Amino acid sequence: MKIGAVTFDSRNPEELADFYRKLLGLNKFHHSEDGSDFIGLYNEDGEGPLLVFQDDPNYEKPVWPSEPGRQQTMAHLDLYVTQAEYEGAIEHAISCGAVPAPVQFSDKWKVMLDPAGHPFCIDPVLPDHT
Repeated sequence: MKIGAVTFDSRNPEELADFYRKLLGLNKFHHSEDGSDFIGLYNEDGEGPLLVFQDDPNYEKPVWPSEPGRQQTMAHLDLYVTQAEYEGAIEHAISCGAVPAPVQFSDKWKVMLDPAGHPFCIDPVLPDHT
């Protein structure tokens, strides 16, 4: 088995797909067939799973960090960059519409929130090629 897609629920899947398209430089497509409507993002070279965005009119933003009785985060992405790219990647994410999470648990990576409230981390773990 291999992962084919990671799916995000949202009240505005178009906006969320556009955010990740700009953030990650992916290509976008719409799928509508057999009652299945979603927006997908893919890497032109075919590497990695699809990112899929679907409408959920009952979607509630998760609370970060989690709190009892509140909507919990179900999953999050870790986005790897080099140390040299780290600050620029955070600025790029903010320019795309992300916000830094109000609570950070480490100064080694940055927790960000996408426009629908899904957390993702920018983590400088890749080797620098300089």
